[in-house]
Amino acid sequence: MDHVRTADRTRTDAVELRHLRGFLAVADELSFTHAADRLRVGQPALTRTVRALEESLGTRLLERTTRHVELTDAGRRLRDDLAPLLTRIDTTLATAAGAGPPLLRLGFTSVLPEACAPLTAAFEAATGAGVRLVRRDAQLAGLASGACDVAVVRGDIPQDSPVRSRVLLREPRTAVVARDAAELAGRRVVDWSELAGLPLVVNTVTGTTRPELWPEDRRPRLACTADNFDEWLEAVAAGHGVGVAPEPVARRHAHPSLRRVRLKNAPPVTVRLAIPARDAHPLAERYLDQFSDGSSG
Repeated sequence: MDHVRTADRTRTDAVELRHLRGFLAVADELSFTHAADRLRVGQPALTRTVRALEESLGTRLLERTTRHVELTDAGRRLRDDLAPLLTRIDTTLATAAGAGPPLLRLGFTSVLPEACAPLTAAFEAATGAGVRLVRRDAQLAGLASGACDVAVVRGDIPQDSPVRSRVLLREPRTAVVARDAAELAGRRVVDWSELAGLPLVVNTVTGTTRPELWPEDRRPRLACTADNFDEWLEAVAAGHGVGVAPEPVARRHAHPSLRRVRLKNAPPVTVRLAIPARDAHPLAERYLDQFSDGSSG
């Protein structure tokens, strides 16, 4: 038994912070290419880093195919446990180095809601802390990987996500189509139910509109998918189908080849502030508690 314990300890002793940061970046992006760009390292080097971590732990953390990267159960558990720990380490090291006032990282995906500006100003005035904005094309805007301390999340949060959330606001949806597309040609307003007969372009990572929002017996056909906002935008501009997005997001990301069509009777998009359920940044709770409509999750 002692021999086994010694062997296990030797393997984990080989784990370094760079291994953990590399794994978290891939877990956040679900792409070695995007994670390598974010870390400013070569993709082969990042692949070796993650493989070394898996070998040290003796378990597979990621399932890789030519098109997708998915977390295994072990990888999901490690991500959920590791992200808040690395956040605490970074905060502790910055404090020890005398890096100035504390800094809270606010994560978002495509567009930060206007409601966050007064929240941030009030938070900075009350705490003396700074707020740094972090954009991530990830479902929880980088919260799951520790890239941010508080996240603005549009749409539903998966039930198994280890976070606590509070409703910030609800945004109307709008349709987006290519200017020369046959779909919705000449229309300025369309009812939500009419979209069920049209091809739909879906952002599967940070998007908020999927065919499942319509009744089961009448849903839009899935034309194509994208795994980040920019790809989604270009797919709609290329005429692959209709896109649906929160109105502030579509308005902010104007595209010369796209036009917006107002939707009637569309369900609104819920926007939440979220923090880790445990080991959150000491100031994250203060930011979250500034705003509440009485709903939490």
